[in-house]
Amino acid sequence: MSLLRVEHLVVEFPGRRGTLRALDQVSFDIAPGEILGVVGESGAGKSLTGAAIIGLLEPPGHIAGGEIHLEGRRIDNLPPEQMRRIRGRKIGAIFQDPLTSLNPLYSIGRMLVETIMTHLPVSAAEARQRAIRLLKDTGIAAAAERIDHYPHQFSGGMRQRVVIALALAAEPQLIVADEPTTALDVSIQAQIIALLKRLCKERGAAVMLITHDMGVIAETCDRVAVMYAGRIAEIGPVHEIINQPAHPYTRGLMACIPDMTQERDLLHQIDGAMPRLTAIPPGCAFNPRCEQVFERCRQERPELLAAGPTRAACWLHASGGGEP
Repeated sequence: MSLLRVEHLVVEFPGRRGTLRALDQVSFDIAPGEILGVVGESGAGKSLTGAAIIGLLEPPGHIAGGEIHLEGRRIDNLPPEQMRRIRGRKIGAIFQDPLTSLNPLYSIGRMLVETIMTHLPVSAAEARQRAIRLLKDTGIAAAAERIDHYPHQFSGGMRQRVVIALALAAEPQLIVADEPTTALDVSIQAQIIALLKRLCKERGAAVMLITHDMGVIAETCDRVAVMYAGRIAEIGPVHEIINQPAHPYTRGLMACIPDMTQERDLLHQIDGAMPRLTAIPPGCAFNPRCEQVFERCRQERPELLAAGPTRAACWLHASGGGEP
């Protein structure tokens, strides 16, 4: 059974020149203990999808269609106060820049204890002991002493460990991690990824990992959703997406990654740029950049179609075959 189920999610931003549709019919699910990677270029809608699930869309952005279900309960239409109780208790969030995620005026311990006591029926002393255990679990040495330190007294990697501890404080079932390793050195990235994998395995939490780094995806995830222009272009098991991508956009992304076993002078590139929200072309949004485009691609927008072990929004996989 799915822990998180997103069905036909639509997010819109009203403006003076009309309404911009930033997410268009996005659907996926995540099972308990599973890590789903969400990958794509900047502006594809990855972070917006996470914000919609957490209930932190920036006004005037709003959910204009579709449904979000957590443990079988619909959460996208809840009042702000009810959603605030779910956020933290049922859903944990890890953001890209740990320094802006932490209050510089609060000690690490105060933030952790406050979060724990808000969501769990424990005393202040129990909350402090739980906070120290969380810091130890996330790899912070001398946790009992460092719990009273402030964010500026921690390095970038240590701050991100604190953010992970905060996300796990109330033992949520779902963690939305929005580019949690982008601001970190490569060696620290590997430690944070290993930590996320271990904690999720031990606690049985589901994770939505938003990133643009295919190396992180390959190392961490069970399944991958590739986004393009506010829609899912392809979704499937990580091994299949990386080794046998079915959508031309996914193939282009994979071809951009250097292969250490081959010699080549130039890396592959996908010509052109992702369309602006005000100028998404008719048919498949990728068609102006696609090397296998044919007439149907310019006229009709494909839904996710069976493409072997994955599902791809591409007419090449329509019954009867495509017409490149």
